[in-house]
Amino acid sequence: MLQVVEVVSGDCIIVADESLPFGSPAAERRVNLSSIRCPKLGNPRRDEKPAPYAREAREFLRTRLIGNQVQVSMEYSRKVPVADGSTAPAGPADSRVMGFGSVFLLSQGKEKDVPSTTPSTAVGQQPGVNVAELIIARGLGTVIRHRDFEERSNYYDNLLAAESRATAGRKGIHSAKDPPSMHVTDLLTTSAKKAKDFLPFLQRNRRMTAVVEYVLSGHRFKLFVPKETCSIAFSLSGVRCPGRDEPYSNDAISLMRRKIMQRDVEIEVETVDRTGTFLGTLWESKTNVGIILLEAGLARLQTGFGADRIPDAHLLAQAEQSAKKQKLKARALIWENYVEGEEVSNGAANDKKQKEEFKAAVTEVLGGGKFYVQAVEDQKVASIQQQLASLNLKEAPVIGAFNPKKGDIVLAQFSADNSWNRAMVVTGPRGAVQSAKEKFEVFYIDYGNQETVTYSQLRPLDPSVSSAPGLAQLCQLAYLKVPTLEEDYGQEAAMYLSENTLSEPKKFKAVIEERDTSGGKVKGQGTGNLLLVTLIDEESDTSINAIMLKGGVARLEKRRRWEPKDRQQMLDELEKNQAEARTKRLGMWEYGDIESDDDENPLPSAKKTGAGKR
Repeated sequence: MLQVVEVVSGDCIIVADESLPFGSPAAERRVNLSSIRCPKLGNPRRDEKPAPYAREAREFLRTRLIGNQVQVSMEYSRKVPVADGSTAPAGPADSRVMGFGSVFLLSQGKEKDVPSTTPSTAVGQQPGVNVAELIIARGLGTVIRHRDFEERSNYYDNLLAAESRATAGRKGIHSAKDPPSMHVTDLLTTSAKKAKDFLPFLQRNRRMTAVVEYVLSGHRFKLFVPKETCSIAFSLSGVRCPGRDEPYSNDAISLMRRKIMQRDVEIEVETVDRTGTFLGTLWESKTNVGIILLEAGLARLQTGFGADRIPDAHLLAQAEQSAKKQKLKARALIWENYVEGEEVSNGAANDKKQKEEFKAAVTEVLGGGKFYVQAVEDQKVASIQQQLASLNLKEAPVIGAFNPKKGDIVLAQFSADNSWNRAMVVTGPRGAVQSAKEKFEVFYIDYGNQETVTYSQLRPLDPSVSSAPGLAQLCQLAYLKVPTLEEDYGQEAAMYLSENTLSEPKKFKAVIEERDTSGGKVKGQGTGNLLLVTLIDEESDTSINAIMLKGGVARLEKRRRWEPKDRQQMLDELEKNQAEARTKRLGMWEYGDIESDDDENPLPSAKKTGAGKR
């Protein structure tokens, strides 16, 4: 039997085969409704707003289909081009196949605007209420006028009849009235500060209703809060699922898609973290979602910051213990290798054990404690380097035949060694290229550095070179506040970081302390998540974080209330290095103690102390 797990738009849904396990790649299937077209929802990434009645069409289907069983009859398919802006090489992969079919709701209830007795057709009696007919009858879509030779819905005549009734009744898009409008504040795309400003509004009513718009990970979701007309990032307090690319991560996401995707839920917001993600508890049908994940063996309970702050903490602990015990009788996923007594607690010991780490080479220092690295053991690095080395690029592109635009991935010749590398165009001339000397600012996606080159130093991305995402990963030193280049001691901090990472070839161990999804863009470059790391020199076994503090070019973050034990221990160790710099009056401590650790207060200025300019 098929269950609707997501309504993509008014004319597209995703169904799951309940007979297959929720982690199976074939468990879900996208179905486009035959012979109808609904208003487009637009693309927020391109600042495209939803067309009139697009939200209403999706919401109409969401309230009727999500979680319900349906019968699907696939009728035809179409080959369509991939989305604009794809950087993939030209070829057969530039198109994809979309499947179209009729979807029937198997519920026994009567739907308004749809005849109680469905007329017979050439293919027999309908097995239930035709979802496409529902949409058309409400005036939330139109019927496609197919050409004679084109395939169409087996219930095409019924769709035309429903459209005639909607037109006569002036419903939805056929109405002369202004379409409904709604302004939604998307707090996922704004600053973390704006998210914090919304915290009092989300806390004042304790439990409030929300709709799950997207499952970002097993424990993190995008929610729409109708009362405040805002979309937020929401994470379960004290419950953590495996991260992306870790074992059982996809199982956790699939389970949540089946259980809560686009469902009406209740939330209780406790606080908001530094990235603008709200933390709290989420209930679906009065069931704590954290319990569902823990019982399924797809999450761990983390109570290092205090179990007394988590609602239903005792029930969550019972659910986790149940999953651990089940590992001998059945495969309890993340607990399949669990041995009773090996784990001391759910606090610092476990968190430290689970931290991700990788070997890295620093490729570029930006300042403010931020830098780019390449994963040394990543096989993609060597593969792409070989592909680029094998290129034989001599002839300059013909003026007008190649017009790179902002955001395009191209090949650019690096000025330092004349090597060709993959790069993204950041800025360039407006309109068509007129001269080979025209300037383009490019960002080398595999290294993180940026420079200005001429048109003659650019080439289209060769089909032999992989179009995989850039290999440069943006990182920041964890637990530290490092002044930016514009602030006092910012230049010194950047030089200090460069001298200790770039002056000679070194290999480091990068321990990921946190992932910051709000800080993944620098100078308009799409670089993904920002990793907050402890960077350890493998030769000296010393962390660069400690070296920066000891040199007086960085300071510790302000301690937060309810710090996890592992974070407290790290801050205690690092504080010794800061105390040494303060005692010796090094760097920013040269003129005495800094009055405040708050971000809003600048570091001591040379002008205020009477020191001259450099």
